[in-house]
Amino acid sequence: MVNSSIVITEGSSNSPETPTAEQADTPMRHHDRHGTTPESTKTSLRQRLLTRARKRWPQLATLHVRHRGAFAYVDGELPDGATMPLFRLRYGGSATTWAFATYRASHNDYQTSILPNGYPVGTPQEALDCACGLYLNDAAAWQSPN
Repeated sequence: MVNSSIVITEGSSNSPETPTAEQADTPMRHHDRHGTTPESTKTSLRQRLLTRARKRWPQLATLHVRHRGAFAYVDGELPDGATMPLFRLRYGGSATTWAFATYRASHNDYQTSILPNGYPVGTPQEALDCACGLYLNDAAAWQSPN
């Protein structure tokens, strides 16, 4: 008889140290196999996001990026000074590809999400466009350029 309630895929385990997808999206649980994000990557991330925000999102006065472990939390600041959480990125070892989670105001948490590219990972700029398209009500953020 096969126990179908436990599925182990390559590179994962069901040990207590490995959170489920649900646990990983809980605000108080921060697990990562890659540890902390390097300082140079933090700097690069902030520069990439600010450059994209200035180019594509004039509705934002600035962005605030804070780090905790392997996570980067990105908030947008509006011209009136109001700040809104936008999304969370998870560092996976590459400065250019990050896991994406959208902020859910209704639950005050972050939910792993799919980017318009069809994957739960992408560039920080793709994550910014996806979240701003949602929170700043601009569906053009999800359309491919011609």
